[in-house]
This record gives sequence, structure tokens and C-alpha cells, in this order.
Amino acid sequence: MSPATGVSKRAVAWRFPIVGLVLLSLAACGESQGDRGLSGAGIGAAAGVAVGAVTGLSLLQGAALGAAAGAATGLLTDSDQIDLGDPWWSDAEAKSTDVKDIQSGLSRLGYDPGPSDGIVGPQTQSAIRRYQQDNDLPVDGQVTPDLADHIRQRA
Repeated sequence: MSPATGVSKRAVAWRFPIVGLVLLSLAACGESQGDRGLSGAGIGAAAGVAVGAVTGLSLLQGAALGAAAGAATGLLTDSDQIDLGDPWWSDAEAKSTDVKDIQSGLSRLGYDPGPSDGIVGPQTQSAIRRYQQDNDLPVDGQVTPDLADHIRQRA
């Protein structure tokens, strides 16, 4: 047991793998690789400070290690593996406009996405999947700029 921290080496040894798993599960905001890396770094840094507080690391060392691990996790995963939604800095208004355009286009093409309200609910996702399947696109039900362009060209 360390007299400075009151924590045994065995307790510290268990914390690192557990913290690593937490970072892997948290670094997951956003669709783009950049958003995921940035949010992962922020979440990892916050978790790293906590690790630094209970281990022999300084708070700064913990934050730096957490930020690196979180950023790497965010960059190396995709939203199909881990998805905590969109980060707070994403342009929600622009996405809402894209969703409304896709919903309107799907309606014009005979798919029923529900109301053109800018909200991606189950009915909109179902209509997107049917459209993707009918047009030999990867079927994921996701709103993307490429999907919006594809629908605009046909509607």
C-alpha cells in the first residue's frame, strides 16, 4: 500500500483495464471520424483526471493518457459499434434541413417517411431502408449527404 495515496498496487492494477473499457465505451459521439476523435479525447481526458486522482499519476498525466486513449478509440470505431448520438457542437439545424429534404423527397418518390419534420424516427428510417434497398445502396437507414443527393436526383 502506498502511504501517499492509501491505495494498494493490486487495486491500481485493476483500475487500468477497467478504465480502458470505460474509455472504449464512451468515445463515441458523432458520425464523422473527426467528431468521434474529438469527443473521445474530451471524454477520455475527463476520465483520465479521475484515474490520475486515485493512482500514482498526476491529474495532468491522467488527462493526457485518457485523451490519447479516448481519441484513438473515437477514431478507430464507428457509430455501428458504439453510438452516443451527435456531439453538442454538431450542426443540428443543418442536419434537420437535410432530414426534411430527404423526407420530402421520399414522399415524392412514393415512400412514406411520415411528416417532413426533420426528425429521424422509425417511420423515416424504414422509408430510407426501403429506398436504399430498392436503389442498390448500402441499407443502414442513416441520413447522409450522399443519400440526400441521391434522392434529390430522383425526386
